[in-house]
Amino acid sequence: MRWAEKVSVLGDLLELLEITDHSGAPLDTDAGFERWIEMTRATRRGRRAVYFAGNGASASMASHFSADLAKNAGVHTEVFTDPALVTAIANDLGYEQVFAEPLRRRGRSGDILVAVSSSGSSPNILAGAETARALDVQVVSLSAMDAANPLRRRGDLNFYVPAKTYGDAETSHAAILHHWMDAMALDFEPPAA
Repeated sequence: MRWAEKVSVLGDLLELLEITDHSGAPLDTDAGFERWIEMTRATRRGRRAVYFAGNGASASMASHFSADLAKNAGVHTEVFTDPALVTAIANDLGYEQVFAEPLRRRGRSGDILVAVSSSGSSPNILAGAETARALDVQVVSLSAMDAANPLRRRGDLNFYVPAKTYGDAETSHAAILHHWMDAMALDFEPPAA
């Protein structure tokens, strides 16, 4: 595939972004982003936390955007990628619990979990989303691949792109996360030094 074709594919995927609410009802793209931004502003005002969860490249994105949102938008963030934490939970409780267990201990009403999964069917991401919902932690999901993936039914807001490869899914998710983070950074005034 030539570069121009790849750029075209990515543009088409982002144009095909589908956003749904917790009931599965579709939302206009701008309205969906605005809802996410308002949720995050409320979390920042309430001094609550935004948690991030992902596996592999999505874990890298989770770490990246956790740092960017904290630094550039003044939001308290947390990502569960510390190797000691992940391996201890995986060893003692099972890998499916690596996001759910820290959320059980830290998550509170008014927090947000951003769950990123290209397949939308990773058991540990799904367990984390279920735990978050049980704790009244709002869930924003980003998924791709199969339109019927289970993560799309777990979030208060669900962002889905019909990408069929991990590269296209991850690139699309990065663009979505950047759009959200950049909007949050626009209205943040860091405290004077």
